[in-house]
Amino acid sequence: MAIFYLQIKSISRGAGRSAPAAAAYRAGERIRDERTGVLHNHSRRTDVSHKEILLPSGFQGAAGTWATDRASLWNAVERAERRHNSRVAREYQVALPAELNAAQRLELARTFARELADRHNVAIDLAVHAPRAAGDSRNHHAHLLATSREITPLGFGAKAGLDMGSVERQRRGLLAGIPEIKAICERWAVLSNQALAAAGLQVRIDHRSLRAQGIDREPLPRIPLAAIHMERRGLRSEIAERIRERYRTRVQERLARAAQRSAAPATAPDLDVVRRQAREAWLQLRAQAVPRPEFGQRQACIGEESPHIERPSPERSPAQKSRTENHRPAPALERDASDRDFAL
Repeated sequence: MAIFYLQIKSISRGAGRSAPAAAAYRAGERIRDERTGVLHNHSRRTDVSHKEILLPSGFQGAAGTWATDRASLWNAVERAERRHNSRVAREYQVALPAELNAAQRLELARTFARELADRHNVAIDLAVHAPRAAGDSRNHHAHLLATSREITPLGFGAKAGLDMGSVERQRRGLLAGIPEIKAICERWAVLSNQALAAAGLQVRIDHRSLRAQGIDREPLPRIPLAAIHMERRGLRSEIAERIRERYRTRVQERLARAAQRSAAPATAPDLDVVRRQAREAWLQLRAQAVPRPEFGQRQACIGEESPHIERPSPERSPAQKSRTENHRPAPALERDASDRDFAL
């Protein structure tokens, strides 16, 4: 069954990695890192079924010949970076559908690599790997090693792709951060489904989460590659066992929550009943409310309950009362009006 898998990794000096070493391993070649002098020899690999370097569509003729040599390209990448912790490359690793034949998988990987090269104006070093003898026979995958800077006929320019600054990204109309990653994942799913449909297959992949797809299932755990290799050699991996145990616990908790939801009444409350109950509660609250006296009644109550006041205020004429009312603040008038409405 075809699955969706796309992982984006950083090749950074801060993690002790280098672009020539990454390119040599993925392409199965022998490349010397001119910056460190280390020779990276992976020429004995036999699982690399295809490798090539793809440049943006704007490179025509001899403009990009310097970038078609793998050793020259990735050593130039190292020379373009100055910091000790620079990010020198980005890797996009994708799972190729096992339902497709070798030619169809290669065309799918090349199409995706071309689109990434044109979208970010970078060079893409594509390496397609076949399943290893000791591994899963369906594990067809591709590594797309992308430069972190834009490529030009004379060398490298500014940072590109996911490493581009936010201001320049907005100027070019590109998405930023997580939205850009989601757009790349969606595009890979679209291209894969188009390839599956062209091959006359009914299976499809989906880049969305299980929740977004409406699937109530616990995601399968991801076991580290080192733990998988240990178990294949017959050794016990405590890390893999803990991951599987936590996964089984999550599955049991999800099943328990599903059982509780199924046992609860599934019928939704009637809206008419809810409205009637709310109205009855409001009427009861309104009936229990004590009406507040008017202003004149309040003054009378104050005069009766305060015998220590020797000289009450003189009676005002209707004209004086009218002027007083006109000069009262608006919040006070609104408060009196609301009190009268509540008392009615």
